[in-house]
Amino acid sequence: MTSGVVSLDARRKPAAGRQLLPSAVMGMLLFVFTESMLFAGLISAHAVVRASGLPWPPTDQPRLPQIATLLNTAVLLFSGGALIIARLAFRRRPADAATPLLVAVLCGAAFVGLQGREWVALIAHGLTLTSSSYYSFFYVIVGCHAVHALAAIVTLAWAWRRLKAGRLTPAQFGAVQVFWFFVVLVWPVIYFRVYL
Repeated sequence: MTSGVVSLDARRKPAAGRQLLPSAVMGMLLFVFTESMLFAGLISAHAVVRASGLPWPPTDQPRLPQIATLLNTAVLLFSGGALIIARLAFRRRPADAATPLLVAVLCGAAFVGLQGREWVALIAHGLTLTSSSYYSFFYVIVGCHAVHALAAIVTLAWAWRRLKAGRLTPAQFGAVQVFWFFVVLVWPVIYFRVYL
């Protein structure tokens, strides 16, 4: 005879075949966690060298372009905002997410392009990886972020193409979002530590 009472264990388990967190999202969260440690190490090393008592930046070295990079930071943050809009649209009607997702891709590409232009200008002035510890840290930290941004832009573009074809799953979109939000959110920390 059954009493009709469901045990606590039975109520806490997700329905058969459903996961609380899709594997793709969990995998991306683990990847982002490890990459956060990489950036934490780079920024910590930068902070230690900067706190050494020597002038920062070195007196014979020009300062990094703070205002132009601040504007470029706004472009990257706008990209993150567009992705939030795409996420909300995807929940209502996936096809409506295509335009804001494309805006996120294009703004991300603009950010990387403007950063590349900044690098070309600095190198043209003879400021390279070996110019000083100031520029060594700049190129390593900002370059590491650029590699992550490029990879994340490729994943955003991949998601956009799958969305347009009607084949983007919520788990795939969730994983792509985690990666892009990581790229977007780590940049202001880099900007304030490296550029200011």
